[in-house]
Amino acid sequence: MAEGLKGTTTVGIVCKDGIVLAADKRASLGNMVLSENVTKIFQIDEHLALAGAGSVGDILGLVRLLRAEARLYRARVGKEMSVKALATLTANVLHGGRGYAYYAWFLVGGYDEEPGLYSIDSAGGVTEDKFTAAGSGMEFAFSILEENYREDLSVEEGIKLALKGIKVATRRDVFTGGGLTLVTITKEGYREWSEEELRAFLE
Repeated sequence: MAEGLKGTTTVGIVCKDGIVLAADKRASLGNMVLSENVTKIFQIDEHLALAGAGSVGDILGLVRLLRAEARLYRARVGKEMSVKALATLTANVLHGGRGYAYYAWFLVGGYDEEPGLYSIDSAGGVTEDKFTAAGSGMEFAFSILEENYREDLSVEEGIKLALKGIKVATRRDVFTGGGLTLVTITKEGYREWSEEELRAFLE
């Protein structure tokens, strides 16, 4: 995939029993749609994930680095990295590379003792969130999240809310579209839902 491929909407939601991350699959170059099947959410460890909005090449490069660091941490410490530790590591990498910036905005989500979600900009600024969105359609997704989010949402309710946010962004933002990736992370671990599973779930 080319370095210049961009365009997306990603959504993250903290639920009472886990995390929901969702993203569309469209990648664009300027005003051209170049792909409708780009993955933007990546498993980093058993209970950790990263979603990226921006340059596909930069996102994939950071994912490879974080996966290697997570494996090293597990080997040295004997346990999985926490969500906060992964967010801190991501922020440090981004901040340290400001002269050679990663052109992307990242969501780090996971479940250790409880669910956690962090939004991290390309300069390494970190915000812990209950819900967030990133990418070209983030304003449209935010409007749905702000209106409908509750702290006592179940993962099942979070899935429906995330899908609604992506749907609105797809309808209003020309750079959002294609397929859909949705991931949940609970104490049982990481799960990526197929589009068939999501259709059956909504029915």
